[in-house]
Amino acid sequence: MDTQKLQATAAQMVAKGKGILAADESNATCHKRFAPLGIPETEDMRRAWRELLLTAPGNEEYLSGVILFDETIRQKAVDGTPFTETLLKKGIIPGIKVDKGVVDLAGHPGEVVSEGLDGLRARFAEYAAMGAGFSKWRAVVMIDTEKNLPTEACLRANASQLALYALLAQEAGIVPMVEPEVILDGVHTIEKAEEVTARTIKVLFEEMVRLDVFLPGLILKTSMVVPGKKSGQPMIASDVALRTSRVLKENVPATVGGVVFLSGGQSALEATVNLNEIAKCGPYPWGVTYSYSRGIQQPVIDIWRGDATKTEEARTVFIQRLKESSAASLGTYGV
Repeated sequence: MDTQKLQATAAQMVAKGKGILAADESNATCHKRFAPLGIPETEDMRRAWRELLLTAPGNEEYLSGVILFDETIRQKAVDGTPFTETLLKKGIIPGIKVDKGVVDLAGHPGEVVSEGLDGLRARFAEYAAMGAGFSKWRAVVMIDTEKNLPTEACLRANASQLALYALLAQEAGIVPMVEPEVILDGVHTIEKAEEVTARTIKVLFEEMVRLDVFLPGLILKTSMVVPGKKSGQPMIASDVALRTSRVLKENVPATVGGVVFLSGGQSALEATVNLNEIAKCGPYPWGVTYSYSRGIQQPVIDIWRGDATKTEEARTVFIQRLKESSAASLGTYGV
């Protein structure tokens, strides 16, 4: 294992003022975003959408990496250049989503665990040859106060898989991004969200340490601490930031390579304002930045809508969203 390379890549991923674009939606998820906008649900339209984002001039000023889906890492721009080559020429690290989605956790109704460990060593070898420098595995944690979810069993099962995945990634020279997403849907309060997020991250790193994962060569992708969408509680950025920074400082080892945030269903504005306040709660022992999907992409796709004549207009909005997210990662948004 080349620990120096892993640590250097992780540091590059959380370089000041830069973040990571999550463009790794599965085909099904991509189509869910296309359908309401009348965009044809075809491979060519998925490729065109990804090309709009990945080849946008100037995106390298604000992006350190892009997470790709298996289909996307194999695709090319219209000029025949592989997307991975386009990114590498810009100094952007290609990443790859490697989990295969969730299935029900046996014996625990209402909870899920991610699949994808079988054959992962061989897949990592292929992705590394394609130029992937990092990877992502997403676990899903549900909060249900009536059913006392999440259970300890769910947290342990997902943490164990994340740790095994991380070891396989590092063996292949690929930086693992571990994403234990605490879902913000539901009626839970922000106090409950803080409790569950803290416990989730604590258990995660207990497993990482137990299996000897190289923490400086690892990136944590985490949820912000926010109230459930159906809780009736307002989302107050200063409160989100205070609770999120407290969870991180108390539960993430100082040796971890970096921390990035998912937008998790927040609006673009909410994700930006909340990140800005979190950044202002520093300093932190690790780099802190964004790894957004909808938090950056939604305003862009709302303009594009599959219309090639709208590509440049959509790209202008894309670069603006990257610029705003970059400023938020530094705590200077709106200044």
